[in-house]
Amino acid sequence: MAKTQKLLSALASASKNAGGIHTARELAYIIGEQYTPAFKKMLSDCVNEGVIRRVARGVFESTLTPAEPSTAIYKIVNKLRDGVLNYISLESQLSHTGDISQVLMDRLTVMTKGRSGTFETPYGVIEFTHTKKPLSTVVPDLYLDEKVKMFRASTELAVADLKACNRNLHMLEG
Repeated sequence: MAKTQKLLSALASASKNAGGIHTARELAYIIGEQYTPAFKKMLSDCVNEGVIRRVARGVFESTLTPAEPSTAIYKIVNKLRDGVLNYISLESQLSHTGDISQVLMDRLTVMTKGRSGTFETPYGVIEFTHTKKPLSTVVPDLYLDEKVKMFRASTELAVADLKACNRNLHMLEG
């Protein structure tokens, strides 16, 4: 079986479990290949052929079995900053809770213990903002959103994050 066919078959069966979003290293693992320059070239060829789609640097989805659009951006967050604490905060969380009237379209604001950065994806822009706050002060104000499989900040923490990042506070509801 050719590597491309092997990849398509593996993606179809893995889409049920992983939600259709995979890192390049995960793709190598699920088809039993080494993560080498040749494998990366094969992934690039698959992107050019339309077999898979690059949704962020080093993160891919099948074009035949794409991720669920309503949760895909959250899965991408978890792939981009795997192994560090990430939580939805700032404007995204305050919009979610109704504490600001603006509805963020095509942008997700995430606090992270990893590096700050902005990533444009087909599902919207992901904005990571590094927090220096100790975990002991952050964790008590987080809750798990089962639907998106990510932590969310309490309103108090999201407002504190806004202030700490010197973001616009004028949008907060009275």
